[in-house]
Amino acid sequence: MEFFKETKTISTQIGLIPEGWEVKEVREIGQVVTGTTPRTKIKEYWSGKYPFVTPTDISESKYVSKTERTVSEEGARVGRLIPRDSVLITCIASIGKSALAFAECITNQQINAIICNDKIDPHYVFYVIKFRENALKDSAGKTTNAIIKKSLFEKFLLPVPRKYDEQKKISHILSIIDELIQQTDSIIQKTQELKRGLMQELLTKGIGDKEFKDTEHGRLPKTWKIQPVSEICEKPEYGYTQSATDEAIGPKFLRITDIQEGKVKWDDVPFCDCPDELVKKYKLKNGDILFARTGATTGKSYMIGECPGVVFASYLIRIRTKDEVMPEYLFYFFNSEFYWEQVRKKMGGSAQGGMNASLLSEIKVHFPPKEEQQKIITIFAHVDEQIDGEKATKEIIETLKKGLMQILLTGQVRIKVN
Repeated sequence: MEFFKETKTISTQIGLIPEGWEVKEVREIGQVVTGTTPRTKIKEYWSGKYPFVTPTDISESKYVSKTERTVSEEGARVGRLIPRDSVLITCIASIGKSALAFAECITNQQINAIICNDKIDPHYVFYVIKFRENALKDSAGKTTNAIIKKSLFEKFLLPVPRKYDEQKKISHILSIIDELIQQTDSIIQKTQELKRGLMQELLTKGIGDKEFKDTEHGRLPKTWKIQPVSEICEKPEYGYTQSATDEAIGPKFLRITDIQEGKVKWDDVPFCDCPDELVKKYKLKNGDILFARTGATTGKSYMIGECPGVVFASYLIRIRTKDEVMPEYLFYFFNSEFYWEQVRKKMGGSAQGGMNASLLSEIKVHFPPKEEQQKIITIFAHVDEQIDGEKATKEIIETLKKGLMQILLTGQVRIKVN
């Protein structure tokens, strides 16, 4: 492919576009079909060969290839059957989520589908809709129950190259990037599955152990112990109660919301006004393990590595290990099914009750001698390193995609076509 920087542009309602492009309303590029839900009480309408797409079935993937429910031929006739490669866009509540239909399907009433005409590449439409997602959300207004009616959606404006081949080449480039992201996601998922398998294996059989015993945690090596957190750790501590501020008036102040997917962006962590005499009590150090007390992440843990002077907030609980158990080993245990099974039992199968210091103290941990703990830690750390490396690669590819969308879908950079 040959690229060139566009110098000839025209001004439009949605900004500058190349002379060889035009602004089109959605209704000009294809038929818009609003979905409908067959009556759920009529069994004959359900559990058939046609996917039934709802907003929850639309993820970050380009295609909706799997749905929670399906409909029969009768159900599809009652609904509105749309073809493969129809562009699906949510227009109620979660405005702007989009995907392509992987096969013939029907959708519910929260989704508008665009069935593109012969001169429009549906893959291009998918990408340009995603690129203009914020503009689509803005058109719904700032109401509690956001909605874009079909009549309004049909008037939504999109920049479109006049030549079909240019549309195809743009979507082809972005599709290659999406394939790379999907491949990376697949590697991450498989490596995480490997880690879960290793946890089950290493946290029950150890490394090189020959003799085993029956315990309350199942069959374990003879040299391993089972003890509650209260015996292998110092007394759990609740965090400091204070309001956070962006002003650097005291130490950094780590909250539940600052821990995202097991990571902390320390530069983004706010500060708090904590008196010097209390900083020592609440200050975190390498090896501290924190637990979320409430919210969607209740019971999840995070281990502190090297960090700046930081105190922790009251919706977190901190524990520190004593000499017999290494903090890294304990952290991996707290990510295992052995931990979560105990948490579910103590909370009656739900985390809604919240985590507290008493419950945490009662959690029983099985562990080997320290030398074996270190070997297990080394294996898990190596797997984590692979996962982190793939996640970093994914971030780089996603940044590349964002940049390409910006220049290709605005026509700043063009692709030569015959």
